[in-house]
Amino acid sequence: MSADPPEHPARPVEPSFRSHPSLAEEFAWAAPPPRRKFQHNYRKHLIYFGLTFITTTWVWQFGFMWANIGADVNPLAAFTVETFLDGLWYSIPLLTILSAHEFGHYFACRYYNVDATLPFYLPAPLPPAGTFGAVIKIREAFPSKKALFDIGVAGPIAGFVVLLPFLLIGLKLSNVGTVPAEGGTLYFGEPLLWKILERIYFGPLEDGVDVFLHPMGLAAWWGMLATAINLLPFGQLDGGHIMYAAIGRRAGQLSVATLAIVMLLTLQSSSWFLMALIMVVVSLTIGFRHPRVIDEHVPLDTGRIWVTVLAFVIFALCFMPVPLTLTGVQ
Repeated sequence: MSADPPEHPARPVEPSFRSHPSLAEEFAWAAPPPRRKFQHNYRKHLIYFGLTFITTTWVWQFGFMWANIGADVNPLAAFTVETFLDGLWYSIPLLTILSAHEFGHYFACRYYNVDATLPFYLPAPLPPAGTFGAVIKIREAFPSKKALFDIGVAGPIAGFVVLLPFLLIGLKLSNVGTVPAEGGTLYFGEPLLWKILERIYFGPLEDGVDVFLHPMGLAAWWGMLATAINLLPFGQLDGGHIMYAAIGRRAGQLSVATLAIVMLLTLQSSSWFLMALIMVVVSLTIGFRHPRVIDEHVPLDTGRIWVTVLAFVIFALCFMPVPLTLTGVQ
């Protein structure tokens, strides 16, 4: 005894783009080609770099004369080829240090194929620095904890390695002299590394005697300050990236503690005020939590743990509780 097999409904015919050219045209917009990575507006980057080169070259020779209390100097009228060349002792080392830091990030992004811009240099026409530093913009999420850590730590380490020879040479070219009793004096804070090298070069200094910085030494000083600030374990600063990779979500609590400490530092030195303000704005807009990575739970390997220790040592060598102090102002 046999039975006919059950009948099944006929399979619907799917539309074919080949047989219906109009459908292909209608849906062509749904799959745009992927955006190419590492596309740069070179003209914009060169313009920002050129402006920053001008302001950093200008600020050493003219900015401090303009800022000195009681100085009657017209910086623009005093411009000469000689003063411009003197300014290069400051601008070239400083821009080299900033470039090393940012290209450390950039080349790490290239290694992990994480889309990023070239550095944007930020000019500042007024003393004491002549620049607000440099930044790169990372255009996509970090694919892994390893990439996050390596990209975050590459900048501070590269910048620190490059600033060391400028620091050694700059201190060698600096002079020891008596601090003037009258008039305004701008004191630069002395990080631990600076104190060690200063003692090696000049020995114990008497009261009323200080080191008058060569412009190359000042460039290295700004490099140390930038390194210390970037290594603060806060938010999406380099130190925030490193600590999130090291301790996971607990890095958010560390960011809160870091903000509190920086706000306390403003009571000791007003030079921390701008940094504290930026950190407060960042906290209010994006919060303290670091963007997650897919392998957040995976611990760092031993090699990167040691690199974390190295980053902490660099931070300790470069950090200064009171970066700038202006005395003698009535």
